[in-house]
Amino acid sequence: MAQNHFDFIFAGGGLASLMTLQRMVQSGSFTGKSILVIEPDSNKGNDRTWCFWEQGSGEWDGLLKRQWDHALFADAGFSSRMQLEPYRYKMLRSSGFYSSIYKLARQNAGITFTRNTVTAFTDNGSTVTVTTATNTYTCAKFFNSIYNPEAAKKSKYPLLQQHFIGWFVKTDKPVFDSGCVTFMDFSIPQRGNTRFMYVLPLSETEALVEYTLFSKDLLPLAEYEDAIKDYLAERGVSHYTITETERGNIPMTCYPFWEENTKNIVNIGSAGGWTKASTGYTFKNTTKKSRELVSFMQKHDDFRKLGSKNRFWFYDLLLLDVLYKTNEKGSTIFSAMFRKVHPQLIFKFLDEETTFAEELKVIWACPKMPFIKALLRNLF
Repeated sequence: MAQNHFDFIFAGGGLASLMTLQRMVQSGSFTGKSILVIEPDSNKGNDRTWCFWEQGSGEWDGLLKRQWDHALFADAGFSSRMQLEPYRYKMLRSSGFYSSIYKLARQNAGITFTRNTVTAFTDNGSTVTVTTATNTYTCAKFFNSIYNPEAAKKSKYPLLQQHFIGWFVKTDKPVFDSGCVTFMDFSIPQRGNTRFMYVLPLSETEALVEYTLFSKDLLPLAEYEDAIKDYLAERGVSHYTITETERGNIPMTCYPFWEENTKNIVNIGSAGGWTKASTGYTFKNTTKKSRELVSFMQKHDDFRKLGSKNRFWFYDLLLLDVLYKTNEKGSTIFSAMFRKVHPQLIFKFLDEETTFAEELKVIWACPKMPFIKALLRNLF
């Protein structure tokens, strides 16, 4: 008879679940505990490309696909190739990450993976009941990574999507600057939205080229693809092969998902607000949030005590409010920041590691009136 009770159950086997699982194992505080990961997809390969900036070497360097020490920012009238030192912009493909966690899990007899879909879960006070398509389980603590879009949609907080289509292309001649990532290129038509191209060059003839929007609504598939074709054509790239494609839709919201935690149920990943609301970056935030969660579990037993708002949450809220009300201003806002502020300070600000004086330098670089209006809306 299959075991139906576990100490810990994860709903979903994506980035947040697997990184939290890894940190639990590495901490040594959960040795001997039974852990179940319920994941509907058993063939997770390179389904994600994660990027993040970091100073010097880091814990994920052994899994990196590429890293760069220069980045390009551009809009219709401005272009800057920026030196990022002491930061480097790092790229990680998901298959290597998944494999490393699966290897770690195989070395721990208490960890079980099962292919199924969680359909419901209930905190009963002392245990959590977890229902899947074919089984029912119980556990002491439950990690939910299933994002509930309705909660954010029905809240008072602005909700945008970071949505994109990406092509891995291989050209017949050198066309890419292999030492420089194109961070944001707003020189493309904006059409009333915040739209930019994002290019990760793997070599002079290979790159991931993404058409990305921060906006409320998704586009027809052909509109993303046509934009990539036009961008490549305008740069003289006429002969190329598409080797892989990526598609993503990341929620950008300041909704306090942690307020939905119960004593024994914690929301993680996008379901827990782990995505950086103002940028959509997930990997770097997940490294921090997973570490904080495991540290919390070593000291506390009630997930309702986890999570809070801070001044960076409020900064994110103001930016999302501006982009929600006036989505066409995204290019103007980001261009003002990168024209007037060094990228190192922007990275430090987005990592929530700045002093208040440093934050004012970033804030005052932005157009004033849209943010003053957003401030008044949210205060009153």
